[in-house]
This record gives sequence, structure tokens and C-alpha cells, in this order.
Amino acid sequence: MSSPADRRLTVLMTADAVGGVWNYTLALCAALPAFRFVLAVMGPSPSETQRMAVARLDNVVLEEAPYRLEWMAGADADLGASRQWLASLARRHDAGLVHINGYAHAPLDADCPILAVAHSDVLSWWQAVHGEAAPAEWDPYEREVAAGLTAADRIVAPSRAVLDDLATHYGVPRDAGMVIPNGIDLAAYMPRPKRPVIMAAGRLWDAAKNLALLDDVAAGLSWPVEIAGKAMSPEGGAARFAAAHLFGVLTPAEMAVRLGRAAIFAAPARYEPFGLGILEAAASGCALVLGDIPSLRENWQGAALFIAPDDPKAWRGALRHLIDDAGERAQLASAAQQRARGFSREAMARRYMALYREMVGDDARREVA
Repeated sequence: MSSPADRRLTVLMTADAVGGVWNYTLALCAALPAFRFVLAVMGPSPSETQRMAVARLDNVVLEEAPYRLEWMAGADADLGASRQWLASLARRHDAGLVHINGYAHAPLDADCPILAVAHSDVLSWWQAVHGEAAPAEWDPYEREVAAGLTAADRIVAPSRAVLDDLATHYGVPRDAGMVIPNGIDLAAYMPRPKRPVIMAAGRLWDAAKNLALLDDVAAGLSWPVEIAGKAMSPEGGAARFAAAHLFGVLTPAEMAVRLGRAAIFAAPARYEPFGLGILEAAASGCALVLGDIPSLRENWQGAALFIAPDDPKAWRGALRHLIDDAGERAQLASAAQQRARGFSREAMARRYMALYREMVGDDARREVA
């Protein structure tokens, strides 16, 4: 996929080990083996499983620092030091491009182009979860995000819905960014003999994932609801569930097995910029029942059932209907699997490779004298 000239391009890429950005990052690095990536991880340290996944990639160097992520309380106190750290990494590793998975670190003193990739943001999250604008305490965050988007040479988002959110909350022109959908290794997610179970996955503590709704409706369903994901918030506190079966954090291989065997996948999200877990479930042949929000309509219209995120009665009814109707389950599963084929890791990588080349230019692709 990559040309010999790309082999000397080093990309400094930021990441965190908390959510879907980690999986996105490793998928992109794995799909572009001819590029060298310096993965700068801030926030909570990667788990041993995550470290092992990085170690399997010959083209990735892992760098870590405990700076708070830009959406965490008190993060503004770390921004100066974390930007200096990133700038020093760019110089030490001779980075030809900086790929920021976020916003606030884009105003960087680095002698190379800056790409900002928008995965989510607090103001959009708050509006979707609480139905109102974020309080004034988030004004400094808003200013840092806007400054980062202004400083970036290019902006990418995984869906048109995310670009719309940036326009709404940060004043970014809707045509200022481009959409590159996320992708996965489709071969890793395959249908298996299905079990009568409803599967879900995500951060249990994140109100945007709205997984507590599934716990509320689980007791009224004839099939069990099984949820994979972290219950403990990185800022303290844990989600508590009563009726759903919780499996904690699964390895990618374990998740692939459970998704392959699950007949239904439910994601009652109030806010979901893309939904890698949904894509994995679709590739695994699950019938999808999703929150009725713009980003999920954008990707899965015609291949899923859509239910208002805060209507437990409707969710209970829709899940009961799919439990009872094997024909519709099979039809939805087939449609979702077909749609998933358009979101491959390779397709994502081709578009990023083209963008990287465009940003660094022919001279920086690059034979250094």
C-alpha cells in the first residue's frame, strides 16, 4: 500500500488508552506498516494487553506521559507542559507530520504540518446527554478546542455529524474538514453460530453510551443482556448494574468471539461520533438496534433499527420484537454485515496515506540529503 519513499516518514501521533481512539490508532498503524509512528500516550497508562498489542507492531514506538487528557478536570494546567513534551518528541524522532487525535495539542511548536482528527468533544457530548449547553466551567476547554482547530493545517472527522458538531459549537466552517470513516480489520470479526443473547459494549460510566438503559429493560426480556466494558471512570467512581450481565474489559480476540456468537447488538447511544463497537458487531453478523442519532443514521440507515435513546419502553418493545422474529433478525444482520464491508481498515488507511502525502509534500516523502 505504501511506496518506498514513505519509509522515512515518521508520524508523531497522540493517543489515549481510555476509549475507542486506542483501537483506531492501532488499526491505522497496523495498516500502514511502511510508515514509522511514534505513539504519544497521555492520560491513564495503557494496560498490559494494550502494551502487548503495540509491541506486535514493528513500526510503532511507544512514548508515555501522565498529563491529563484535554477533557479531564484540571487539564488546562497540563497543556503547556504536554505541548512542550510533544514538541520535544517531534524533534527527537524527526517527525515529518504530527497527527493529533484531539484538539488542544494542535497549537504546537513543531516544524512540520499538524493534522487534527476529531473523535469527540465535550460540548457536543454535554448537549446530547443533558439537552442543554455545557456550563461556563467548560469555557476554557471551548477556547482551547477552537484554538486547536484554527492551528491545525488539516481537520479530519470520522463522520459528517462530527463536522456538524464542530461547526455548531466551535464556529468551524462545515467545509473546513474532511470525513475519513474509521475502519477495522474485517477478517477479525466473523459470524459464528448465534446464541440467544443481546450484546452491548462500551464505557459503562459514560452517560453518552447510555448502557444503563439496557440494564433497566433487561429484566423484562426473555434473552439475557451481556455488556462488555470498563465500569470504573478514569476520574473515579464506578457504574453499577443490576440485571445485565457484565464481563468487564475483554481482549479484542475475546470480544470478536462474543460478538460473533451474539444474535443482537444494542447501542442506545445519546452521543456516538462513529461507533467502532457497532462496526465490529455489524461485521460479526449481529442484528443492530441503535440510538436514533445523526451519526448512527449516517452510517447505518437501512441496516439497523433506530430507537430514541431515552425511551425504555420503545427499547423493550423493539428488542422483544427482534427476539421473536428470527426472519427480521437475519435480514438486519445480513444488511449490517454488507454495510460493514465499506468500513475496512485498508480503506481508512488509503485515505490517510493520501492525506499524509499531501500534507508533507513530495520533498518530505522523503529522501533527506
